[in-house]
Amino acid sequence: MVVKRIVTNVAASSVEEVQKFYSDLFDLKSVMDLGWIATLASGETAPTQMSIAAEGGSGAPVPDMSIEVDDVDTIYQRARELGCKIEYELTDEPWGVRRFYLADPTGKLINVLAHTK
Repeated sequence: MVVKRIVTNVAASSVEEVQKFYSDLFDLKSVMDLGWIATLASGETAPTQMSIAAEGGSGAPVPDMSIEVDDVDTIYQRARELGCKIEYELTDEPWGVRRFYLADPTGKLINVLAHTK
């Protein structure tokens, strides 16, 4: 048996608002929209990964999801321009990632990161 995919589901009273947030911030494209559910994708093939944590590292809380990007500084700047509330400032962590946290419109805590090593 092989796990082919793990999908993050975000409960939202306004699917359209949350869909716009992720599309605008991460350039994700709609691959399915039934009104009550919308699925966004990057078009990239990503490895299946799941983390289980007691803390988020560096004293940060455990995020609801982590999104790895190729240019975290660009996404950070875009998040600031979109008026997103930054929950943990852009930081170079000792374990080799550059990251920041923000909350989506539903309150989900997102760890946005890029590997530096």
